[in-house]
Amino acid sequence: MEDWIILAAAMLATGCIAGILAGLFGIGGGIVVVPMLEGVLGILGVDPAIRMHVAVATSLAVIIPTSMSSARAHYRLGAVDLDIVRRWSAFVFLGALLGAWIASQLHSRVLAIVFASLALLVALKMIFMADSRNLTDDIPRGAWVFAIPSFIGCASSMMGIGGGTFSVMTLTLFNQPIHRAVGTAALFGLVISLPGAIGFVITGFNDVRVPEGNLGYVSLIGLAVIAPASVLTAPLGARIAHGFSARRLSLLFGVFLIVAAARLIYRALI
Repeated sequence: MEDWIILAAAMLATGCIAGILAGLFGIGGGIVVVPMLEGVLGILGVDPAIRMHVAVATSLAVIIPTSMSSARAHYRLGAVDLDIVRRWSAFVFLGALLGAWIASQLHSRVLAIVFASLALLVALKMIFMADSRNLTDDIPRGAWVFAIPSFIGCASSMMGIGGGTFSVMTLTLFNQPIHRAVGTAALFGLVISLPGAIGFVITGFNDVRVPEGNLGYVSLIGLAVIAPASVLTAPLGARIAHGFSARRLSLLFGVFLIVAAARLIYRALI
């Protein structure tokens, strides 16, 4: 019983941190939830072959209410671009479904290393080129409307994150103010997490290795503990974000990604 109390407390702390990060950076908190859950699942003796899949799936399920709370807070602050959301949402949604399927076929180490590599590239851009020339003066149209949001949805779903990591970088490259990019990314978190979580429920539904209390690869226990804490703390992160200058927020986001990427690479290689 004492072990379960400790684990529940760890999940509560994880949910609070994830919620603050969701509001602060427009992410779903998955970059925190995934490694924490993977460690807890290891303590519980979950099969290593599916441990990362359960962590990613549960993270996506947690992101559903978290992103709703974060996006609502940013919308009230006027930082959500609904035009971009309308143009990109369908492609983000389909990409997220594809990403969940691809992730279910890959080893967890591959997922971790790929994500860490992408995160480092994003971090370098946010830290060293935040004020550099953008790729375009506005959001591109035409074929890019399909390719860019589809990649964001696919990659984010594979990694169990809400899309902020890729969405914020992409939108800032297209000359969008970072506060608006963060707010818009928060809403994309819902578009990514819902189909992603459903995909992991379906692909893991008949897997006999999943632990008790799971719906497919989604841990209902983890969802029940982490989600409420993250929802309550996401608005706090949003208020903190609007207290920073654009340059400082870019630097903070970049440093955060470097730390997260280093952690993922370390865990993948040990």
